[in-house]
Amino acid sequence: MVSEDTKRDPYDYPREWEADVLLSDGGTVHLRPVIPSDADGLVAFHGRLSERTRYFRYFGAYPRIPQRDLERFSVVDHHDRVAFVALLGDDIVAVGRYERLEHGPSAEVAFVVDDAHQGRGLGSILLEHLAAAASESGLRRFVAEVLAENAGMVRVFRDAGYQVSREIEEGVLHLEFDIDPTEESLAVARSREQAAEARSVHNLLHPKSVAVIGASTDPTKIGYVALTNLLSADFAGTVYPVNPEHKSVRGVRAYPSVVDIPEDVDLALVAVPAEAVESVLDGALAKGVKTLLIVSGGFAEAGPHGLHAELRLVGEARAHGMRVVGPNALGVLNTDASVRLNATLAPRLPARGRTGFFCQSGALGTAILADAEARGLGLSTFVSAGNRADVSGNDLLQYWETDPATDLVLLYLESFGNPRKFARLARRLARTKPVVAVKSGRHAVRPQLAATSAEVDESSVQALFEQAGVVRVDTLAQLFDTALVFAHQPLPAGPRIAIVGNSSAIGLLAADTARAHGLRLTADPVDVGPQASPEEFAAAVREALNSPDTDALVVVFVPPLAIPGTAYARALREAVVEMDKNKPIVSTFLAVEGVPDELAVLSEDGVPTRGSVPSYPSPERAVNALARVVRYAAWRQRPQGNLVRPAGLHAEQAQVIVAELLAAEGGKTTLLSDDDVVRLLGCYGIDVVPFRVVTSADEAVKAAEELGFPVTLKAVDERLRGRPDLAGVRLDLSSVDGVRRAYLDLREISGDDEVYVQRMAPKGLSCVIGLQDDPSFGTLVSFGLSGLVSTLLGDRAYRAVPLTDVDAATLLREPRTSPLLTGYRGDEPADLAALQDIVLRVAALAEDNPEVRSMTLDPILASPDGAFVANARIVLGPPPSRPDTGPRRLRPINAPA
Repeated sequence: MVSEDTKRDPYDYPREWEADVLLSDGGTVHLRPVIPSDADGLVAFHGRLSERTRYFRYFGAYPRIPQRDLERFSVVDHHDRVAFVALLGDDIVAVGRYERLEHGPSAEVAFVVDDAHQGRGLGSILLEHLAAAASESGLRRFVAEVLAENAGMVRVFRDAGYQVSREIEEGVLHLEFDIDPTEESLAVARSREQAAEARSVHNLLHPKSVAVIGASTDPTKIGYVALTNLLSADFAGTVYPVNPEHKSVRGVRAYPSVVDIPEDVDLALVAVPAEAVESVLDGALAKGVKTLLIVSGGFAEAGPHGLHAELRLVGEARAHGMRVVGPNALGVLNTDASVRLNATLAPRLPARGRTGFFCQSGALGTAILADAEARGLGLSTFVSAGNRADVSGNDLLQYWETDPATDLVLLYLESFGNPRKFARLARRLARTKPVVAVKSGRHAVRPQLAATSAEVDESSVQALFEQAGVVRVDTLAQLFDTALVFAHQPLPAGPRIAIVGNSSAIGLLAADTARAHGLRLTADPVDVGPQASPEEFAAAVREALNSPDTDALVVVFVPPLAIPGTAYARALREAVVEMDKNKPIVSTFLAVEGVPDELAVLSEDGVPTRGSVPSYPSPERAVNALARVVRYAAWRQRPQGNLVRPAGLHAEQAQVIVAELLAAEGGKTTLLSDDDVVRLLGCYGIDVVPFRVVTSADEAVKAAEELGFPVTLKAVDERLRGRPDLAGVRLDLSSVDGVRRAYLDLREISGDDEVYVQRMAPKGLSCVIGLQDDPSFGTLVSFGLSGLVSTLLGDRAYRAVPLTDVDAATLLREPRTSPLLTGYRGDEPADLAALQDIVLRVAALAEDNPEVRSMTLDPILASPDGAFVANARIVLGPPPSRPDTGPRRLRPINAPA
């Protein structure tokens, strides 16, 4: 009998199993399946293991690997026998493997980690990747034999989130567990991912030492600027200039190379020309630098050769345990008094605040920092990622979630590297900290971002932001307008606002803007008159804030000629501070943009802080900013809901049907037949109103009698059925003669013998539920009323799979035409619960079967009696990649197209 190993090429492993992974301390290693040429590396790895580690792994001293075992360890079939090696540079630092038991669904799993790298989470990472590979190979269960005294290994299995059964015999634990992901195992993996990614960003933003590679004595060079900015900010750690031609730069001792620096280097700021970066990288790798910050340009933005160099650079850095910010980055900031890091090309360290800012554009970064300072918005941390070859906005979201110094997150995004992950992280973060984002690049993405970006259409972006609770704005000005409210004012309890001012014209302008945004006025705007004193003005503010009907206050003020406006501003601030009503206030005061001194409540650092009243040049901008905050507060108050799977789902049966249909088409994209659509939908409890396909008038009559009158006849051609004049449809036929006439009419119009005969569903509003698949973002469920007008107006709402019950309920109420379903003008409301049930069943079908590339249920007739699917269309195809599923891994470094 020929062994499985000889049938399969031991060098030919699934390339998607390779991954860069992030460890618990923020460092990286490269994971890939073992190949025969790893034999020497395995011997060296084994030689570095302590006696204790070898004893725990092999249950004995095992001082050297016999040749027979070495071949078995390094030659596998990548199916029944799989092994992964974790590489740091050229060194193997961990090995994990499984071996199928007796051709069954179980495999024995084991791994061992270099003593110097234990405690970094390698065991958990290996277990996740082995389980994913085993699942692909048809395995369902892992077993392991572990010495009872090997507490570390026992902990890896116990804490993985699987249901582990155990037996103990003569000091050996026998463990068994199913490897299918559970809610608990996914939660454990997500938690570890968050901690590791947050730690890697913490390493970047809290360095104890920074090397400036390319530090220059020439004021026109970026190496001079970078070093000057670090020193000017009074960095709390140690700065090491690296310049082979000078003994010192700006009075600080310089070193010829980073490897010559006597102490550890946490962060290396690289400011040398692009062609010299690779030689600098070698020194950084040898030195064991934790993070590279590359401000140099000349990479992906310079064309294909630059892109190749960028991808090679990041691959090398990750393989040696480093993360990379940039290239072409403005840099990073941390205003913490114990750090004072200005590793950017911007000349000033911003004022200390509680706002984190991420942007991709280095060119915009300087303007963003200047704008924040001008408006009185302090920052906690700032990262400009440039080409975003490695560290991305998602990494920063992970960091800010647990950063006690950050209460508000601002994002300037030009593209998405991993949209699914962004949605997951942003939704979790936005529950505790507001996230405000500008998404530019709607019609084009900069070339340097294209290699690490996913194309996401506008409807997907909108759905992503709405579902995640991200406050989306169109411009940087709107971003700062909204940020000023979040940074300085509390969240409103509701949408009721009061307006107080000394100009009725400006008050009415504010009122009109508020109504346009769906805000409710507690009363007509209060006008104290142009002659009112500061005390009278403050009294009106107090009265408005005291009202239990007021959730937020807009103050509109035109300074009178007789009394300086600053007196009114101070009166307003004192009234607000004294009352402490925890209601947000925005103002149009003295035509100031930002936080005027008279309206500022200052921190110990002399920076505007909580309680400061932001001012805007116009009432429209003030109310627009407040309206965004009101909508966010409402989203946050809304229950998150639960991931619900309705009763009566037969997922395994559906997967068998999908596999069978795809196999019949050779795996190609295919439109399903009516019978197959009904079969697949039936697995998820979605019933199509009974129908028959007929080819003659007699068959039509017979079908109508079998289905039961009244019936409808429909042309097979979708274009005829979908016409506004319903040329291809005959409704409510209740007699044999009517069916005959309808068949002959449709046959003449369509020129086709085939016609649908369908039982007449209860009359109702015609709706459409759809699925559209974005290979990078995931599957979107859409809902709207069907028909030409809704289609032309784009009146559709979208949500991303998976859906909670709250997602499904809000999806139905979001289209502008949705009031027609809830009893508009006295009509009887449709059965929304039945519609919601169909939405959840469609979402479950999409989640279980990624091969469903698109689906349309149109029309669904929604009435007080229920929701009835009259027609359905499903397209199957090869499943797309899912960049936010499977075991933990960093975003792949893609070779350029």
